[in-house]
Amino acid sequence: MQIIYPPKPRFRLGQLAAHVVVALITLVVIGGATRVMEAGLACPDWPLCFGSFLPGRQMNLQVFLEWFHRLDAFFVGIVLIIQFMLSLRWAKTLPNWLPWTYGSITLLVAFQGFLGALTVLQLLPSLIVIAHLAVAFTLVAIMSGVTQQLLNPGKSIFPLWLRSFGFLSLFSVVAQSLLGSRVATSWAAQRCLDFGDSCNLLGLHQLTAIPVSFLVILFVIVSSFQRDIFINQWPYLLTIIFLITTQIFLGVFSIHLGMSEPSLIIGHQLIACLLVAVIAALNFKGRGIDESSQSLFINQSTLEACHG
Repeated sequence: MQIIYPPKPRFRLGQLAAHVVVALITLVVIGGATRVMEAGLACPDWPLCFGSFLPGRQMNLQVFLEWFHRLDAFFVGIVLIIQFMLSLRWAKTLPNWLPWTYGSITLLVAFQGFLGALTVLQLLPSLIVIAHLAVAFTLVAIMSGVTQQLLNPGKSIFPLWLRSFGFLSLFSVVAQSLLGSRVATSWAAQRCLDFGDSCNLLGLHQLTAIPVSFLVILFVIVSSFQRDIFINQWPYLLTIIFLITTQIFLGVFSIHLGMSEPSLIIGHQLIACLLVAVIAALNFKGRGIDESSQSLFINQSTLEACHG
């Protein structure tokens, strides 16, 4: 029997990258909660909050959300810098693209911090908030892909044409999410539902949700026709179907309830972020074999000894 596994440095970085993906998704969700709870300016200064690292008597739910959002972003940045440094230290045992990728991600995180500062200092301008979310989704997609390439290296499980279909689905989900952010940051949904104003933007978001959902579902169906992919990746495919279905219901119920339930709106952004992470992971997942993988040969007697 032959078992293929990545070398220890690669495996450790892959595990760390997986944790960063979770932290990034959490960061996006907390950012969404901060916006829904109108806490984006709860801390009037940046990078401190009321002039201190930990605000005392000013602390309430809104201040906590904004403060914790910054704290999570800080720790994510530190962990990414550590990963970049480790990729340089272990460069000889890692793929050549990895240090460059981590270096680019580090710069992207610095830019994200700059956008975060602008959202506070410029009093939450809509376009900067959307750019902030766009960079966040980009980081989630890249880190999800890096995780898969570290833990499941090698040639993509998809043929080129199907992988292109997957990336098209990924980009459509991101674009639809950014359009939704535009609706939220301009308060178009509330104005449309309450006063019949700015309904064109909300209508566009609802209209484009149909082809985006159809495209993602079609990607899953076409992927399922590939026997090897269906057998080995059915949990990913099933998860995508579950997420896109849940996303549709959350959007419909949010509008039906007049955007009055913050949990539904936050959940809507969470599902969008999870869709980005899962579709990106599936598109970057390799077959588990490349030039840096190691082979371990195990015979029956070895298995018996391990069992004992």
